[in-house]
Amino acid sequence: MQLETLIRRGPGPQTEFMLEPDRQRLAETLVAFANADGGTVVIGLAPDGTVADQLLADEMEDALRLALTTCRPPVRTEWEQVDTRQGTVVAIHVPRSTELHSLADGRVLIRSGAENRPLDGETIRQLAATKSSGDYELETVPGASVDDLDPEVIAEYIAKREERQQRPVREPQERLLQQIGALDSRGRPTVVGILLFGREPQSFLAQSGLVFVRFAGTEPRGPEGLPGYGRREEIGGPLARLLERSWQVIWEEMRVEAVVRGLQREERTEYPPFAVREALVNAVCHRDYRLRGRRIEVRMFDDRLEVTSPGGLPGYITLDNIVEEHFSRNPRLVSGLFQWGYIEELGLGIDRMIEDMVQAGHPAPTFRATPYSFTVILQNVRERRVVPRWEMHMNERQMRALQYLQEHGRITNREYRDLCPDVSAETIRLDLNDLVDKGILMKIGDKKGTYYILK
Repeated sequence: MQLETLIRRGPGPQTEFMLEPDRQRLAETLVAFANADGGTVVIGLAPDGTVADQLLADEMEDALRLALTTCRPPVRTEWEQVDTRQGTVVAIHVPRSTELHSLADGRVLIRSGAENRPLDGETIRQLAATKSSGDYELETVPGASVDDLDPEVIAEYIAKREERQQRPVREPQERLLQQIGALDSRGRPTVVGILLFGREPQSFLAQSGLVFVRFAGTEPRGPEGLPGYGRREEIGGPLARLLERSWQVIWEEMRVEAVVRGLQREERTEYPPFAVREALVNAVCHRDYRLRGRRIEVRMFDDRLEVTSPGGLPGYITLDNIVEEHFSRNPRLVSGLFQWGYIEELGLGIDRMIEDMVQAGHPAPTFRATPYSFTVILQNVRERRVVPRWEMHMNERQMRALQYLQEHGRITNREYRDLCPDVSAETIRLDLNDLVDKGILMKIGDKKGTYYILK
């Protein structure tokens, strides 16, 4: 990510600004970043974007060296001097670590928003268990070669990356794939490489697919204990394609409702699209790909949508802090799908999922966690008024007439003309006849005494 982008975003889950090098604060931030998803510390830059008058490289190096001596074990860092329009700063990059890091005084910290937060004993044990699993994403895939990667998918990723970063990718393709972890130093595909770019990822990682099931009713079983589903789809391919196909299947099964507010007709899906996509993307990004024998499951019932991913909550995440905290089990996978555009803003999806559900009149999503799975449940809303298909095709004049009828109980040809003074008498007659033919209105009387009521 470009330094200008970091400056524009300000301090956050993966960014910290320090106008002057502070050994203690720097050590705390290095440990917090290493224990979470990594990050960048910009020395010589204030949170408001002010650049230090003069940043001495020797002073910065001394502060970094002393900070690292208080980290247990030492945190791996890389730093670079960057010239900006306001002056020179130093960017210290901290990768996510597979080890658990603490300070010399025994404190274990993680990055929480724009702060470094200490963990308690139970949370430390939970994080340590996650760290001990190693970096599965970077393991090479037995039997896979670079020929098993799809050039078209790689080209699409590079184009999306250039679009998001607003600058061309200048590295050779193989070098870029090594940088993002898709290839190892010997050019062999890794787990993340096969998942993102594989021609047939499920031939190597069978558990990486998705199963969609649409049940008839609210239970997974039909009469006499028989399977109660009406549609079952097994979806595979590289993760970008898997997400696209899964979304298409869910979209096909979601009802579209037309809601009339005054004279405005608004089409709404059964569930808010962002909430569904976020649940789907989260399942793909954060599932535990080490667990074999189980794929992501999307179950659609009449009253709810359930998205279940194999693997318990990662790191120090719990049901109590899932909204406020962020931790990626698969950070390189998350970064890849972020560059692709499937993730809008790192760490903010759960917040917006809840907001979109509530604003659309649904209950807030519920979450169910077990040691080996995590489920997001989106509840349906049954009491909203669903407008029939014929009403969706009414014109604005006819909708205005219906509103008048709801207020006055009846409408005449003259009253309709008063509502629409710029329309010819013949058009008014055709509009009313159309509403009668559709079974919406009933015609009462004859000739000058004719009026219409809602049928």
